[in-house]
Amino acid sequence: MAIFTEHQQELAATLSDNNSKSAWTDWKWHVRHAIKKVDDFERALGITFPKQKRALFQQTIDKFPMSVTPYYLSLIDADNYANDPIFMQSFPNPEELKIERHDMSDPLHEEKDSPAPCITHRYPDRVLFHISNTCSMYCRHCTRKRKVGDVDSVPSRADLEKGLEYIRNTPQIRDVLLSGGDPFMLSDEKLDWILTKVREIPHVEVVRIGTRMPVVLPYRVTDALVNMLKKHHPLWINTHFNHPREITESSRKALRKLADAGIPLGNQSVLLAGVNDCQRLIKTLNQKLVKNRVRPYYLYQCDLSEGLTHFRTPVSKGIEILESLRGHTSGFAVPTYVVDAPGGGGKIPVMPNYIVSWGTNKVVLRNYEGVMTIYNEPDSYEPTYCDRECAKCNLQLKEDDGVEKAIGVEKLLSDWDDTISLTPENNERLERRDDAD
Repeated sequence: MAIFTEHQQELAATLSDNNSKSAWTDWKWHVRHAIKKVDDFERALGITFPKQKRALFQQTIDKFPMSVTPYYLSLIDADNYANDPIFMQSFPNPEELKIERHDMSDPLHEEKDSPAPCITHRYPDRVLFHISNTCSMYCRHCTRKRKVGDVDSVPSRADLEKGLEYIRNTPQIRDVLLSGGDPFMLSDEKLDWILTKVREIPHVEVVRIGTRMPVVLPYRVTDALVNMLKKHHPLWINTHFNHPREITESSRKALRKLADAGIPLGNQSVLLAGVNDCQRLIKTLNQKLVKNRVRPYYLYQCDLSEGLTHFRTPVSKGIEILESLRGHTSGFAVPTYVVDAPGGGGKIPVMPNYIVSWGTNKVVLRNYEGVMTIYNEPDSYEPTYCDRECAKCNLQLKEDDGVEKAIGVEKLLSDWDDTISLTPENNERLERRDDAD
């Protein structure tokens, strides 16, 4: 049975002549009637902004466009919109026009790490495949604000083919993440074509899809979409709930369809000042997600994209929130808190320090209550020497693995590499040595 409240029916009537239930639950209707102008936003929500504020809102939209689905707008509390988490994530804020000195257009250097059209290749065995640059809603905290509303950046069929060709020619890629924009903005047929092409590549073991549709437009998760997705297992989906208010009966129904189809679901939240920077709120969100078979995966520190300063919290706030989760709720309801390193360094996990001290053969640990305890390490431990000759190893992996090159700290820990230090480029001390020579 369709979920259609009286408030949503009134909103549908405001936005079009067709206020039937079938129109409200038609995801394409929501895309066609997305709110993109301040006037339409006021009319739909039944509020009037002061004239000076309206001018500032328009200036913001001119730089960073607005698009809000009627569904997501219907979740806003019009009587307290200024403090509403749905409003703050969807409606432009003049603070976005403040570009601070640390802000960057492409803070994660996705375009510099792009060896082929539509591809970001940052980690050894996986790539980001940008298959759509359009979204049903423009999140105000989007790390890719530089692309929002840019119709010229929508991937062409030729660009998608070049991206697929790169994946085919790079055998170390075993994991492909379909991203955007939002992949679910594509038609079922086009998404099916892309998934089929990726699945035909022998070395690709896992395909993931990143989408916010269950949050901002859950009606996109149709039976036809789910039946198509089921053909492409193993398939994983990560979505993006930031606040418990976003978990509605409609979103629960969408998540249930995907989970019942055997698709593992994860969630990636972004820590946002004034929206969800609260220990109790994040715990409630994660517990509700788990109840709906969604595993909290990441809690992101807000990126250094242009215009996001007002959304950023100090990293200490994220650690404080993690402190309130570990031990206080189920372990699988605790996400990994990460800072996506500026410059393309990838996700760096950050967490409270549970190691108090470390001796020769014991570690002093503390738990979530502050209780300190000792873990006694073995007096005699003989590690298995690793020379990367896996076929001869007594641990008997018996697979054609272990041939990749070590990088970073792994190189220092390895037995098969003689590297004793990793030194940043332009190190003054080494430059002095070169000058002396």
